Amino acid sequence: MVGTTERLVTATLSDPRWVAVCARDAAADGQFFYAVRTTGVYCKPSCVARAARPENVEFHATAEAAERAGFRPCKRCRPGQPTLAQQHAALIADLCRFIQVAESPPTLHVLAHRAGLSRYHLHRIFRAVTGVTPRAYAAAHRASRVRVELGRSDTITEAIYGAGFNSNGRFYATSNQVLGMTPTQYRAGGVDTAIRFAVGQCSLGAILVAASERGVCAILLGDDPEALARDLQDRFPRADLVGGDEDFEQLVARVVGFVEAPRLGLDLPLDVRGTAFQQRVWQALGQIPAGKTVTYTDIARRIGAPNAVRAVAGACAANPLAVAIPCHRVVSLNGGLSGYRWGVERKRALLDREGDV
Repeated sequence: MVGTTERLVTATLSDPRWVAVCARDAAADGQFFYAVRTTGVYCKPSCVARAARPENVEFHATAEAAERAGFRPCKRCRPGQPTLAQQHAALIADLCRFIQVAESPPTLHVLAHRAGLSRYHLHRIFRAVTGVTPRAYAAAHRASRVRVELGRSDTITEAIYGAGFNSNGRFYATSNQVLGMTPTQYRAGGVDTAIRFAVGQCSLGAILVAASERGVCAILLGDDPEALARDLQDRFPRADLVGGDEDFEQLVARVVGFVEAPRLGLDLPLDVRGTAFQQRVWQALGQIPAGKTVTYTDIARRIGAPNAVRAVAGACAANPLAVAIPCHRVVSLNGGLSGYRWGVERKRALLDREGDV
């Protein structure tokens, strides 16, 4: 007959949280707490105190639950206080609000002074929490302000200054990148922005290819051609969508050829539109060689934002350029193929063609 101690040991060793405690995994801080019956103390998983015997350990979801069970907080790891990650998140949230209300983008020196950190340390933390640099965050916020101001200001000049730009010239130097079109076209609802498109067939089903004058702006896969056309219209609601001619059909044929043999590469200009964070994720995806896969965690680390795994997954899901931006090469931590917006079977087929599985 198994004794009480043996049962307690077995229960602790079989709990996946015990692995985090043994590893003193700081990433697990805030997710749970462990208490030691012999000392009456509860700790964070990352506590550096001497390891407790497994038969003396019990787990609690919150600090409040541990204290209700009669345990007191460890004086060494201070489990009742916010984790370092939570402190960083609160700090960066305050700085983001500060950036949003500033008349002009604050410098890194100003932000570091407000945070009480060195410029290097602040830059590293800001990027880890948000996935972008303070400068990129400020630029994205100003771009958002420009769109709002263009919709309500009497003149373009008034909108430019209202969004925090110090001169017309400075804005116009980046307007195409910010808006994807000229300010005049944007105020007119983008009606002069032409996007040609055509729907064809490939071995993965229906494929829609669309291009602006800047390059291919959408490659969409699916089963229903009409649904793909509606998707394109939703993505570019103010653009003038024009059916492709014979020359455009040749471009579609090149894209279809790339889908069938992705190792050949796609030597076509791309018109990639997205947030600063999405752009960084998509650039990282473009660096994954054909025939290789990485995890969402790998991508988060590559872009310097190891805590932004969910945001990376969201950027992959928002990818408008199937295969050209190879989000199919990103897999789950356990190697699973879930999470592909155009269907797991298409993801598997693409990886098969690249010789990865």
